[in-house]
Amino acid sequence: MKKELEKAIELRNNDDYQESNKLLIELVENDPNDAFINYQCAWSFDVLGEESRAVPYYEKAIRLGLSGKELEGALLGLGSTYRTLGEYEKSQETFLKGIKLFPNNMAIQAFYSMTLYNLNEYSAAMELLLKCLVDTTSDKDILQYRKAIDFYADKLDNVWK
Repeated sequence: MKKELEKAIELRNNDDYQESNKLLIELVENDPNDAFINYQCAWSFDVLGEESRAVPYYEKAIRLGLSGKELEGALLGLGSTYRTLGEYEKSQETFLKGIKLFPNNMAIQAFYSMTLYNLNEYSAAMELLLKCLVDTTSDKDILQYRKAIDFYADKLDNVWK
């Protein structure tokens, strides 16, 4: 089974998403309680643009005890998938769990800012995104204004006279 899993991942890495997905579905059918295989299967549906079909595999992978980098990726994938399906509260719950478990993952925070936007929490979305920007950029022009951007990130609605 390990060789088939490696082949499925290689197929996905080579943009052969259909074949990868087909193989991963077979692998899940043969070992439905393998968290890693469920995660890979969810991912394979995501890259095919079949987000609603990815959800149960993400959920099961997490429920089965996925850990480490795979859990980090699954929480990001599931949170993003919920968002694209309009399930904003589930997305928020998933991203908050991801941020709690992986506070240094700026990608989770950036994706969460999109969910905040969808929840009409525009100020919180912008603040989070701006903080991600100043914490991760290497752009010298942005870094030159880092203190100002950081200061204004949570004060976007303030007017100084």
